[in-house]
Amino acid sequence: MAGHSKWANIQHRKGRQDAARSKLFSKLSKEITVAAKMGDPDPDKNPRLRLAVKEAKSNSVPKDVIDRAIKKSQAGEGDDYEEIRYEGYGPNGVAVIVEAMTDNRNRTASNVRSTFTKNGGNLGETGSVGFMFDRKGEVSYPADVADADTVMMAAIEAGAEDVESSEDGHFIYCADTDLNEVSSALEAELGESESTKLIWKPTTTTELDLESMQKLMKLVDALEDDDDVQRVTTNFEASDEVMAQL
Repeated sequence: MAGHSKWANIQHRKGRQDAARSKLFSKLSKEITVAAKMGDPDPDKNPRLRLAVKEAKSNSVPKDVIDRAIKKSQAGEGDDYEEIRYEGYGPNGVAVIVEAMTDNRNRTASNVRSTFTKNGGNLGETGSVGFMFDRKGEVSYPADVADADTVMMAAIEAGAEDVESSEDGHFIYCADTDLNEVSSALEAELGESESTKLIWKPTTTTELDLESMQKLMKLVDALEDDDDVQRVTTNFEASDEVMAQL
């Protein structure tokens, strides 16, 4: 799935400024608060919270910020948030899934629709692009954790479904309901993962040229800039030549 790892690399290459970093911390904290609210405040007894804390740590969120987010859930914060998924099309018909967490459904829907429209995309009905993705668990490790064969064997033993290894790292995929078990088994074998999360994995991709890719990045950046938007997934495919020019 070239689209996924390449997108992660673009984000990394662009570098996160302080404002973007603060926004990311805020989104990760919101997920922690809601996860703790919905289950046990102890990550060991709450798989969703465990994953949220792990994702926060992999993005260098300080421990006191994580602890504060968990405490907020006990103080009644996070009560009003609901999770909503929006689906639409970006430049050249690329599929876009937007996951949001909001206390005002109307505001978020209006903002997401407007962002799509301003950036050459259009918001569709729920299900309009979802069929082009599978809900999966993803565990990632740096390339130097082990060779591809070792990671593949560890993944098979852990009950994973697929592995993609390249110079960008090792990406291990499993059924969404198995993520907690698979990631725990992998960590026993390979050590702490870089990232463990639920994703939308494209089953079909759309090839983009440089101009379309630039437009897509503009759309995704604008969507991610919205405080209510937690994450954005697309099914783009682009050649190495195009990626090098971004």
